[in-house]
This record gives sequence, structure tokens and C-alpha cells, in this order.
Amino acid sequence: MQRLVIIPTYNEKENIEAIITAVMNLSVEFNVLVIDDGSPDGTAKIVKKLMKDTYAERLFIVERQGKLGLGTAYIAGFKWAVEHDFDLIFEMDADFSHNPNDLLKLSDALEKQKADVAIGSRYLTGVNVVNWPMGRVLMSYFASKYVRIVLGVKICDTTAGFVGYRRQVLETIELDKIRFKGYAFQIEMKYTAYKCGFTIKEVPIVFVNRVLGTSKMSGGIFSEALLGVIRLKVSGWFRKFPKKA
Repeated sequence: MQRLVIIPTYNEKENIEAIITAVMNLSVEFNVLVIDDGSPDGTAKIVKKLMKDTYAERLFIVERQGKLGLGTAYIAGFKWAVEHDFDLIFEMDADFSHNPNDLLKLSDALEKQKADVAIGSRYLTGVNVVNWPMGRVLMSYFASKYVRIVLGVKICDTTAGFVGYRRQVLETIELDKIRFKGYAFQIEMKYTAYKCGFTIKEVPIVFVNRVLGTSKMSGGIFSEALLGVIRLKVSGWFRKFPKKA
């Protein structure tokens, strides 16, 4: 099994070397693809030095000009992963809010438990979030509840950004039809996989707010996600989704 972890970055010089090293040192082999949106702080330079000096065969980078959105970064990464024949493709943040050790849980869900999509869930067993303000915790938790009710998906953490996919999922769901670029992208990916008939499994994780660097989250991002759910629901009435082979 060839595994690839996609990490989108914008100004993550404080975290990028440490997160790459942590992934590379796991007991199961993972490769890493960094999608950097023109970070002015030199994030890409750090990655390219690691590629040259330490991880020549397992670390890759795609550099883009300017901030083009989280969703488009992952779509670019997914297409790259499919083109390079990776079997299991994971998405995670650069800032250690997702524990690299939990990649093993997601990989196990895909490989041994035969899930098509594995979600690192903050809300499967309660609320497992550390160092977030209470208002942000409540906003995130109830946003996931709202999405679950409106879209009818049996997923506790619909806005999760720590996810693993089998390649077949990414080949099937028509990536060019994924429209959202911000955090609503995470909802759209799960909803589309669900509508295509793929098996989705949630794995409990603990989400820890970043210590270094600057958060890219805002209330506007959540507003986009909440309004986007209505659009997804309506478009879902008219769209014919491709089905799992």
C-alpha cells in the first residue's frame, strides 16, 4: 500500500519541518505532499531543503502562486496522488492540531476495516477539542449537527479536516465538480462520497489548537459552510452522482 499525506501550507515555517519529520518517523511508511500557496515566510524553501537532504524519495511539493483556497489545494493534491498511483490518500493540517500518530488509526480503518473514507472525528465520543475558546467549540459542534440534519448524512464530524480516502473514491467522485474552496469543501467531499455509496467510518481523535503560527479560521468561513449546506442539499436533488463500482 502506497500512502500519501497531503499538507496544504501558507506561512507554516514554524511547523512544517516538525510535522514532516513526525509523519516520516511513523511505524508505517507514509509519503508527504506539501501544497504551498506562495508562502512569503519561506515554508517552501524549508520543504525543498528537506527533499534534497533527507527525504528525497518520500517528500514532494507543489508550489502555487498566491492563496487559492484550501479546497483547491486539496483538489490539486488529490489529482497529483491519483496520477502518481497512491492507494491511500490523507489530508491533514500542518500545525499539529491533528496528531500525526492518528494517521495510523485512519490507515487501519481503510486497510483492515475496509472503509472507503476514514474521518478523524472530534465529536464521535463527545467533544474532544483542546485549547479552543468555548464559542468556537460550540460553533463547530453545532455546525456539524446542522450539516448532519440538513444533508441526512450519518457523520458526527462533518467539518473535519483530518480524513483518509481510498484512491477509488477520488477517482469516482468527479473532483472537478467540487465547488467550494473554503472549509465548506470538507462538507462537500464527505457528502459527495456518501451520495456515491462509499463506506465512511469515523475514528475518534483529540483535536488540539495550534501552538505556533497563525490560524486561518474565521467566523466568515463557518458562515460559508452553513450557507453552502443549503446549496449542496438543493443541487443534490438534481445531480446524478456516480456510484461506487
